[in-house]
Amino acid sequence: MNSSNLKSKIFTFIAFVLLMYAYVIPAVLTHNVVELNEVGKADKVSNLAVKTWNFYNKDRYKSPNIPKEDIGDLKKMMDDDMEISVATMPIWYVALEAPNYPKEAFPNGIPVYYHFDGFSGDVHEMNTINHFIGMDPMKRGAPYLRALAPYALVLVALLFVFYMLYDSKILDLLMLIPVALPVIFLGFYAYWLYWFGHHMHAWGAFKIKPFMPTVFGDGKVAQFTTHSYPTTGFWVLVAISVLSLLAIVSKKKARRLTETY
Repeated sequence: MNSSNLKSKIFTFIAFVLLMYAYVIPAVLTHNVVELNEVGKADKVSNLAVKTWNFYNKDRYKSPNIPKEDIGDLKKMMDDDMEISVATMPIWYVALEAPNYPKEAFPNGIPVYYHFDGFSGDVHEMNTINHFIGMDPMKRGAPYLRALAPYALVLVALLFVFYMLYDSKILDLLMLIPVALPVIFLGFYAYWLYWFGHHMHAWGAFKIKPFMPTVFGDGKVAQFTTHSYPTTGFWVLVAISVLSLLAIVSKKKARRLTETY
């Protein structure tokens, strides 16, 4: 094995570990936790799912609406009918500052975090604010994509495994999928922001014209100020993208050296 081929395997392995830790493991082990809680079947959530959820949410944003004794404990939150979020690493966040929400409770505004497979943060509060301007609840956005995300993530993880084990030009092409992950996420994120901003309902207390919500940076909607920025998960995606690209380049170099000799 030449050094370029070894580098390719190392780059692929690191990308694989990042993907597994940040997305695949929490998505698979806590699959349907949110849905089971919503339909009153919290008793169907396994102990493994509870432990996994607790582990991944221990350092996440804690809503002031959640009782202190429930924070970080999925079973207590389900027993007290609290809003449950997904466990995967958040990729993007939007914070909305509203006059009727005190700075003491929400110093940085009402935060909502976007994941591959769902949402976290103060989703209910954000939906309440969106209702005032005639906007649909957040769960209307990308329902099929969110449902399929865990399966797609597993397939990408398997792609990394195959890429470490086999040498194939077809796999080189397929590896462009993880290279493009940050762009893929941003594309869907921007599209659904556009969809929400251009499908307003007449029942909103505030009548505003169709608009494009801010994808990146600070913006304003009616009397609300918005902030939209990447968070930890996005930079993990960037790292996976760069590592995948380096793996492709290294493998192609190894292939050229082998053909030369």
